[in-house]
Amino acid sequence: MQLFDNVRMAFGSLWANKMRALLTMLGIIIGIGSVIAIVTLGDSLTGSITDSMQSFGVNNITVSLQQKSDSDEDAGAVMVRMFGSNQPDEEDLLTDAMIEEFRTAYASDIYAISLSQSLGTGKVSQGNTSVSVNAMGANADLALASDLELLHGRFIKDTDGQRQVAVVSDKFCESVFGASSASVLGKEFQLSLNGKLLRFYVVGVYKYDDSGYYSLTGADPVTELYMPLAAAQKLAGGTAGYQSFTVVAASGADTTAFLENTKSFFASFYTRNQSWTVTASSMQSMLEEMTSMLNTVKLAISAIAAISLLVGGIGVMNIMLVSITERTREIGTRKALGAPGRALRLQFITEAVVICLVGGALGVGLGVGAGSVGAQLLGYAAKPSVVAILAAVGFSMAIGVFFGYYPANKAAKLDPIEALRYE
Repeated sequence: MQLFDNVRMAFGSLWANKMRALLTMLGIIIGIGSVIAIVTLGDSLTGSITDSMQSFGVNNITVSLQQKSDSDEDAGAVMVRMFGSNQPDEEDLLTDAMIEEFRTAYASDIYAISLSQSLGTGKVSQGNTSVSVNAMGANADLALASDLELLHGRFIKDTDGQRQVAVVSDKFCESVFGASSASVLGKEFQLSLNGKLLRFYVVGVYKYDDSGYYSLTGADPVTELYMPLAAAQKLAGGTAGYQSFTVVAASGADTTAFLENTKSFFASFYTRNQSWTVTASSMQSMLEEMTSMLNTVKLAISAIAAISLLVGGIGVMNIMLVSITERTREIGTRKALGAPGRALRLQFITEAVVICLVGGALGVGLGVGAGSVGAQLLGYAAKPSVVAILAAVGFSMAIGVFFGYYPANKAAKLDPIEALRYE
């Protein structure tokens, strides 16, 4: 009952001095609002990046060549690397034989192995229309690794060999043929690539993903054109090897253990190679590193914003001391009538906690609103943190107790005779 009376008195005091109370709470409001807004923006950004990376496949493992560091090489190898080419020679490349041996050794852990050969940007002209495409050789598993949505026809088959067939996007069909993607299967077009004019036939159409770079910048999309891997390797000069490829782990496979096994398996082929070795990385490990980095940045900025909470707490202490000075005769009267020190202490601590809780509630509302608006402006889904909100409310109470105790204790220790004499 006493606590209820104290809360009622605290709200009455706030209402009687509305402007002073608002100015007192301003530090708390700004501090908690800033922290909540930063956490909301950080969680929204993290969630957006997580969703984007997961769309690429968290089970995807990228195997790629990497130059050995100085600590891995002898002096002769370092000299070769310093004065030689930074591109691997043909004998350094990952080969089909290595990949097939790997596929056999870890058959139960592998869902797909995506192989590709980039040929650069080419142009397709049809009448007055000219569009750019990224020409790429692909094997059949690339569609599984990249999660392509095939609208019509089929994707590249490993049995296509060096046939001049291609899989293009629905955007490509609209730009080049001016027709629906269903009607372009089997149609011919010419690709100008690296000074050569090549003829291809459409065997499949995939749905273009418009959520990437070109949609953000408003530039004309440059879509991928997929051709058989063997045909692309022939156009590239007949290189029978890869600098990198992607492995899709099977459902239920231990991705972490499989990642280490993959790295060890391919690195064993390069123990005697003086300049190159193999590294493997997964979207899951990249996602964890990215999340950890964003959380660190979010924590650092939140800590800086939280400094205003200290200023707000000092403001609460200051106004409580002023309030006690203004109510010295009231305190003296209560003590003369037999009010114990703990009752006065509880009254003023409660008042400080109420000030901080009201300020905290206003700060939470401001922070959630500002964070949500900021996330929407940046194009992310707003994700207010319930944990951060509860922590902010708890922290507000802690500030009230911490900065309210000294003024409350001072009030409890006032001499009633001196307090009644106070003018």
